[in-house]
Amino acid sequence: MSRARFAAAVLFAAALTVTGCSAEETGKPDSFACSADKLPTLSKGKLTVGTDNPVYGPWFVDNKPENGQGFESAVAYAVAEKLGYTKENVVWTRVTFNNAIAPGPKTYDFDINEFSITEDRKKAVDFSSGYYDVRQTVIALRGSKIAGVTSVAGLKGAKLGAQVGTTSYKAITDVVKPDEKPAVYNNNDDAKAALANGSIDGLVVDLPTAFYMTSAEIKDSVIVGQLPQPPGVAAEQFGLVLDKGSKLTSCVSTAVDQLRSSGKLGELAKQWLAGTSGARELT
Repeated sequence: MSRARFAAAVLFAAALTVTGCSAEETGKPDSFACSADKLPTLSKGKLTVGTDNPVYGPWFVDNKPENGQGFESAVAYAVAEKLGYTKENVVWTRVTFNNAIAPGPKTYDFDINEFSITEDRKKAVDFSSGYYDVRQTVIALRGSKIAGVTSVAGLKGAKLGAQVGTTSYKAITDVVKPDEKPAVYNNNDDAKAALANGSIDGLVVDLPTAFYMTSAEIKDSVIVGQLPQPPGVAAEQFGLVLDKGSKLTSCVSTAVDQLRSSGKLGELAKQWLAGTSGARELT
């Protein structure tokens, strides 16, 4: 072997060492290191995916994340497939929303439950790349005092509510800034009941959930409109949640990025979130 070829071989070997699935060093793992037989998951050869209980449409169907139906269930299986896991090797576990993003060891490899990526949450957990761009939306009962408002200012005097720990609640406090302290609920079932019985004037949820609730869950409810993004804040995205410093984060992010660039995420959104566009923008 010539000196030139020997030097090239040494450089190539060094490059392989540097780019070997060390997310901490490169952020760009190679496909071999991100294969199912190499990933340090909780259970060897299995991928444990967390989500809440219950979960709702259009993200899941019939509160059965394992059936592959609903946008987030489908995304989870698509990510698993990219990493080399068959459906039979995906294990689901139930974790409440707040516990999933709390500091400390996790009972899942990644969790999917409409978690918006925020800098504050990043202090406690890792996030994958964003798999869905989201907008916060206000819904109300038909004929209520806010049903016809067209501006954020029109919501100032309303009693609004949202699920605890969500960016929906933060949208109320940071964007609407209502005169009355917003109501907070442990889950969307409690929040929906509060809206239906008149305890609150409006409920804030993400846009696809708003369409689902108003069309299938809350009688005589309507979408008031989408809230604007806070000034200087990046567009909100949902991401998969992983343990802080997880060795899986880079590989999972790469899988999400590939699904986005290939158009697969768009296909799944079209399949499961069809009709969830066109809601009025509140100015």
